[in-house]
Amino acid sequence: MSDTHKQLIEKVNASFEQTQPETFLAMCAENVTWRMAGHAVQEGKAAVREFMAAMGEMEPPKINITSIISDGDRAACYGDMRMKHKDGSEAEFDYCDIYRFEGEKIVDLTSFMSRSPGRSSLR
Repeated sequence: MSDTHKQLIEKVNASFEQTQPETFLAMCAENVTWRMAGHAVQEGKAAVREFMAAMGEMEPPKINITSIISDGDRAACYGDMRMKHKDGSEAEFDYCDIYRFEGEKIVDLTSFMSRSPGRSSLR
């Protein structure tokens, strides 16, 4: 399943780059749990959908995946991203997402994001 999980993670990142939250949610189990460092835990698709909607309109991030590691029902993705704020300024972040799958559905996602010290491999 590791190749399948890697492909799903690539699709997850693409859905965020293309501002397609429903594409991401389609890859999640109904009982998905999303833990994002610094935020409340979101349990279930409805809670995740609400959490994403509460972030408001923003320009899609530019995401660069550095590495995806997959073993059994778990996978991790590390990379960096550039996001544009509503005021037009840009910020760069490093991120790491840790996934647990049941079959081809995400049942658990833990996300860590930290502001980069001014470097990015994005072009």
